[in-house]
Formats: sequence, structure tokens, C-alpha cells
Amino acid sequence: MKRRLLLFSVICFVLLGSTSALAQKNKIDQLEAQRLEIKQQIKQINDLLFKNQSKQKSQTTLIEDLNYKLSVRRNLIKVTNQQANLINRSINVNQKKISSLREELVILKDNYAKTIRNTYKNKSSQSRVMFLLSSNDFRQAYKRLQYMNQYSKYQKEQGENIKEKALKLQNLNLELGQQKAAKDKLIAENREVQKALEVDMKQHETVMASIKQNLNKYAAQVKEKQKEAREIDREIDRIIKEAIVSSNKKAGAKNATAKSSTTFALTPEAKILAADFLSNKGKLVWPVEKGLVKVKYGIQRHPTDASLSINSTGVRIATEKNAIVRAVFKGEVLKIIVQKRGNPTVLIKHGNYITAYHNLKKISVKPGDKVVSKQEIGEVFTDSKGETLLWFSLYKNDKSVNPAQWIYKM
Repeated sequence: MKRRLLLFSVICFVLLGSTSALAQKNKIDQLEAQRLEIKQQIKQINDLLFKNQSKQKSQTTLIEDLNYKLSVRRNLIKVTNQQANLINRSINVNQKKISSLREELVILKDNYAKTIRNTYKNKSSQSRVMFLLSSNDFRQAYKRLQYMNQYSKYQKEQGENIKEKALKLQNLNLELGQQKAAKDKLIAENREVQKALEVDMKQHETVMASIKQNLNKYAAQVKEKQKEAREIDREIDRIIKEAIVSSNKKAGAKNATAKSSTTFALTPEAKILAADFLSNKGKLVWPVEKGLVKVKYGIQRHPTDASLSINSTGVRIATEKNAIVRAVFKGEVLKIIVQKRGNPTVLIKHGNYITAYHNLKKISVKPGDKVVSKQEIGEVFTDSKGETLLWFSLYKNDKSVNPAQWIYKM
């Protein structure tokens, strides 16, 4: 009973050890994938936000871009450190395994040498025959024959065991070398990222010092941008409410309620489209092929003035000059908003969902057009400072929702 319990404990220990090692390897692989993704993000930041230095950015735009870059660099350092620490743990585990295997091999080789010496002493066939013939009876001779066969088998198993352990030790040493090389590479890369971070931080401090000297001027610019954003939001809100009223009239809603005045009355076709749109939550394409989210959805502190906050009903995506804007899903162009201040906005209806694309310079569609996913609907406007920014919003009925929850990896 005790032997069974001991065997069960050993098996559990081995299984748990293997599971733990596999889980750790999976975690290292996940971190590596995350690290490569962040490095690609930094490349995009440099290409989209810092590549064209011929045009002088406004100080507020520059500080926004630097804040973004700093946060991504810090995240890269954090992920790389986590990966290096996990690799270091694996190195320690493997070093312990190697030490244990070496000790086992010493004992195995010593025991094997003893059996070989014993065999050599009694290797003559005559001694083996005499050993059998000196038996008292046939039963004892049979047992002695069995013993000799078992002893021979034991020697062979010892030799195979030594080979197996030696091969395992060789593989562990190879794995250990690869792990140490990977760790050294990560540490070297992290040093370079840290240097780049320090350079960006110095630039950030210089720009912030300049902004603080003219805080009233920049605060006025911020408020002007926020005013423009509120005007766009109000106009979109008005158009959506009108569309809801229109849909309810077409549906012949006789008993209008408070709820029906804020939700679309859908035709059977529109219900199918809305359900299809919902089923693609988290998988919708980006409205531009290359882009970075500079301003996220929701309330957030302004990067240049802590006393101000941004209440964003959508996201603002930095992209390349002359970037094509594309529909994120099939639907129908609801409206094209052209205001005295600001650039055009295209609204596309997907059942009871609406996507809004603001700050365009060219429009490729008109109200009533049916569009499909990735279809070109216009181009993003580039301002005099060289900034190309698409304002993208998503609504369910008359309420805005977070686009990051709907667009793939936003």
C-alpha cells in the first residue's frame, strides 16, 4: 500500500512538473508574440507620426505623439523584462535538472562499471556451465539460468539508461545555451529601448516647458478643438434622431413610446443586417489600412493641460497622407455632413448600428449608396502641420459605443 502511494506521488510530481514547464513555455511564447507586436507598433508610430519632419507640428500635437510613443516604449520594456525573467526561471530549472542528471549519471556509470567487472571475471563459458552443473537439482539449475538471463538483461538496461540520460543531458545543455542566448539578446535590446526612451523623455520635457510658458495660448487651442468635436457630435446626434423618427414612421409605429423614439424600427432585412453586424463584434476591419489610435474612446485627461479633459465619443486614428477611408462593414450611406467649420463626415447605417467617418477631404459615395466591407468611401484630410487624423465613431441606435470593442485589435 505504501509503495502504491509513493508511486502515485512520484507520478503526480512528474505530471505537475511537466504541466508547469509547458505553461511557462506557453507564457514565454505569448510574451514574445506580444513583444514583436509592440515593436511593430513602434515602427508604425515612427512611420506615421515622426517620419515627416519637414513640417513643424504644433506643440500640442507633438506632445500627444510623444506621450503615445513613451507609453508604448514603456510597455515594450515591461513585456521584455517579464519575458527575460521567465527565461531566467527556466534557466534555473534546467541548471538544477542538469546537476541532478550529472549526479545520476555518475552513479549509473559506477554501477555499470561494477557489473562489467563482475561479468569479466566470470565471462568464460566454462564457469557458466560449472555454475549450472553444480546445482543440487534441476529446479535450482533452472533458477540459476533465469538469474543469468536477468543479470544480462539488467546490464543491457543499465547501458540503455545511461545512453538515455546522456542524451537528455546533451539536449538540456543545448536548450540551456539557447535560453541564455535569448536572454542576453533581450537584455541587449532592452538597453537600446531604454536609451531611446530617455531621448524621447528629454524631448518631452523640452516641449512641455515651452507649452507651460504659453499655457493660455495652448489651452485656447485645445478648447477650440473640443468645441469643433462637440459640434460634430451634436450634428451626428441630430441626424441619427431624425433617422430613427423616419424609420418609425415608415414602420407605421402607431403606439410610439419613449423607447421607440431612441431605437430604430427595423425591417426584416435591416434586422438581418444588424444581427450580422453584431456577430462580427471584435472582427470588423479598420476604417484605414494603416493607423494608430491617438485618442481613445471615453473621458480622459488632456495630455498638455491636466485641468482639461477629453470626452471622446469615438476614436481618433493617425494615418498616412492620402489614406483611403473604407467602410468597416456592409451597409447603406445614411448621410454626408458638410459643415461651415471642419471637414465632411460620412454616416453609414448597418441595421440599427451607425458608423461615422469624420475629417475627410474627398468623398467617394453619396446618400443611399449600398456599400460593402472595405469599400472606399473617401480620403482623410491632412492639415497644414502634416497631421492626417480620422475621427471614427460607432453608434447603436442613438448611443455611442467603444469602437475598440468592435474593430479587430484596435
